[in-house]
Amino acid sequence: MGTLWGGRFQEEASELMQSFNESFSLDKRLWYEDITASIAHITMLGDCEIISKEESELLQQELTKLCEAIGQDPSLLTGNYEDIHSFVEAKMIEACGDAGKKMHTARSRNDQVAVDMKLYVKKSLTELSELAQQMIKVFGAKGEEMADVLMPAYTHLQRAQIVPFSYVLDAYAAMFERDVKKIDQAIELMDESPLGAGALAGTTYEINRQQTASLLGFAGVQHNTLDSVSNRDFIIDALHCCSSLMMHMSRFAEDFIIYSSQEFNFVELSDHFSTGSSMMPQKKNPDALELIRGKAAKVISLLNAMYGTMKGLPLSYNKDMQEDKAIYFEALDTTTACVKILTAVTEELKVNEDRLKETIHEGFLNATELADYLVRKGLPFREAHEIVGEMVVYALDKKTQLHELKLEEMKQFSAAIQEDVYTALHPDTILQQGIKKDMLHSHVKSV
Repeated sequence: MGTLWGGRFQEEASELMQSFNESFSLDKRLWYEDITASIAHITMLGDCEIISKEESELLQQELTKLCEAIGQDPSLLTGNYEDIHSFVEAKMIEACGDAGKKMHTARSRNDQVAVDMKLYVKKSLTELSELAQQMIKVFGAKGEEMADVLMPAYTHLQRAQIVPFSYVLDAYAAMFERDVKKIDQAIELMDESPLGAGALAGTTYEINRQQTASLLGFAGVQHNTLDSVSNRDFIIDALHCCSSLMMHMSRFAEDFIIYSSQEFNFVELSDHFSTGSSMMPQKKNPDALELIRGKAAKVISLLNAMYGTMKGLPLSYNKDMQEDKAIYFEALDTTTACVKILTAVTEELKVNEDRLKETIHEGFLNATELADYLVRKGLPFREAHEIVGEMVVYALDKKTQLHELKLEEMKQFSAAIQEDVYTALHPDTILQQGIKKDMLHSHVKSV
């Protein structure tokens, strides 16, 4: 196995240890970041005259060629290597001879892997943010389609008040917008380069850390070198973003799994994102949403796994940190897949408008508005609340709804009730007095 160490050892590591220790099968995913960071490092070494200009230019050229070759044919990322760093260095030694052996000057794998991961997390979070923003736009577009459709909203899964269907979508868009802001904050917080920290205490070479930071697009340099090589907070922050996004998508999934049931029959998932039963021919299952709900638990667990990995580590670098890549890659891949699926599910979601029209006249959804009506007539709210509660009991006994009661029946509970009560209890009036039009899709428009 190609390694970047060995002089200290008289015997080779066992095959079992080599297999247990290697990370190339996983961290080869960082090939672009490792080559990019190596080009920046080599450029700086040449400019600082730590290696010759000719050696620096040769290595830059060969690293660029390697990057282009892998971009065209990822299958080149193969071989018996300990990690992506040893792979890249071995390729440079093959191409450049002794010059290739100098590319690791003033650098350790400790600061190298830290900068690789920061570059990768920054890029992947940016891409995740773009996907989330596209999902928000789809929620807004679906809301616009359903602008005139009303439905019951719930507390405790009990019917509470009337809202537009689009307002439910907008509630989730608001959650996703916060997730986008969290991603932005995570990117800003990690925007310092660890490159140049060496193994843990910098290097005796007169390097230019600010130059490599600028070349790699970082806002600045992470100054404490002990912290630089042992810091994985940026991965934990990224996992928080993934977990929050997954949690919100899981809540949406739970709502719309319920809404798609025959008992509710508010919505139906398209055939593209549903499955059937091997035994029961009539079944149409919302498996896309159920999988999102299930995968949310995994991503949240991965955040906990990363906390568990880091919580007992002494300064500075420890091999435990190698687990960060498996944890982050799985969380990222899962979250990305779920965002794409939920975007498509929402885009093709079918809304049963006739069923929703039925529901807004059931379940005493206008009880709060009746209490507010009595308040406007001069009653204290607590008294109005008591009166309406008694009217609900009366309506339940008569198996009717509040707005279906005759005026004479209503007046038994309060003389303040007049003919205009029916206008006050109409869904259109309720919405005009409650959710204002300028509140609808507010989060969609702000993205």
